[in-house]
Amino acid sequence: MIRKLLITVLLSLPFMSHIAMAEESIADVFELVQSSVVTIHTTAATGLVSNDGEVQTESGNGSGVLLENGQIFTAAHVVHSADTVVVEYMDGTRSPATVVSSVPQVDVALLRVDNPIPKGVKPAVLGNSDDVRIGSKCFVVGAPRGINHTLTVGHVSARRTKDHEIDLLDNEHFQTDAAINPGNSGGPMFDMEGRVIGIVVFIAVDSEGLGFAVTSNTAKKNLLERSPVWSGMTEIFLSGEIAEAFQIPEGRSGFLIQRVAKGSAADRLGIRGGSIPVKIGNTELLLGGDIIVEAFGYELDSIGMGLQIMNAMKDIKPDSYVNVKVLRKGRVITLQERAGKIAPWLR
Repeated sequence: MIRKLLITVLLSLPFMSHIAMAEESIADVFELVQSSVVTIHTTAATGLVSNDGEVQTESGNGSGVLLENGQIFTAAHVVHSADTVVVEYMDGTRSPATVVSSVPQVDVALLRVDNPIPKGVKPAVLGNSDDVRIGSKCFVVGAPRGINHTLTVGHVSARRTKDHEIDLLDNEHFQTDAAINPGNSGGPMFDMEGRVIGIVVFIAVDSEGLGFAVTSNTAKKNLLERSPVWSGMTEIFLSGEIAEAFQIPEGRSGFLIQRVAKGSAADRLGIRGGSIPVKIGNTELLLGGDIIVEAFGYELDSIGMGLQIMNAMKDIKPDSYVNVKVLRKGRVITLQERAGKIAPWLR
C-alpha cells in the first residue's frame, strides 16, 4: 500500500510524469514502425576452394528498413559482396532481394524485394535529416547479434561531416549514444515521430556508446537521386613497389580484385576475383584475380581514382558502353559491354 502510494506521488511530480509520457510515446512510435524493419541474411563466396573442389561460402546478417515501392535501405558492407540476399520480415516471412545500388565509400546500399510485401507490413517514411537538432532523442531498431527487432534508445550526440574532393561522396553522419552492436548495421535510426533520419553503419572500435549512422539525406542523395551503381567487387589498391611486384606494365597502379558478387555489374562484365589466399604482414588477401588498370578512360594512378570513376558513372545511361582494362595472367585485355546489360537496374 505504501509502495503504491509512493509511486502515485512520484508520478504526480511534473518531471516524473514527463518521463512516463516519454516512455509511453517511444512504445507507441515503435509499435507503428517496427514492421518496416527487416533482417538481412546473405551468403558470399570466399574465393577459396575446399579439398573436395567445392567453393567455400560464408554467411552474414544485418538490418535494413523498408521504404515505398519495395525499396530497402541498408549498409553497403552488409550486401555489397553478397551472392544471395534474403530479407526477413517481423513475422518470419522471407523474400529474395536484389542489390540495386551500393556505394561502399558512403556505406549505403539499396535493395529491391523480389516478392510481394506481406500484409500488415507498413513502409517507413524518410525524414529530413537537415532538420534534426543535436540532443534530440532517437531510437535504433535492428538485429544486434542476430536478435531481431531489438529497440535501443539514445540521443543524436553530434553531426559529423567528412569532406571529399568529389561532391558525389559527401559523407554526413549522426553520432549517437543509442546502443549499437554487430547486426545493427544497415538498420534505421528513427526520430520520435517515427521518421527515418539515419542508416546505422558502424560503431567505434573499443568504445562504448559511440555509434554512427549515415544521415537520411545523404543516403537519399546517393541511392535515390543518382543512377544506381552496384559494382559488386572488393579490391585492394596496388602502387609503387607493390605494383612492380605484380608486374603492372608501364609503371601503372591498379586495383587487385578480391571478390566479385554474382549478378553484379563486375560479374556481368566478366571481371574475375582472386582464389589464392596469402598473408602479407597482417594483411590477408586473395591473389589470382584481375587487376584493373584503366576504367572509363581513366588510368588508376591513385586510390582516389575509384571515387573519380564513381563520379563518372553517376549519370551513365543504359545505351552507353563500359570499357575496363584489366591485367589478367600477364596480359592487358579490354572488357567492354553496354551499361544496360551489365546493370539492368539502370534507369
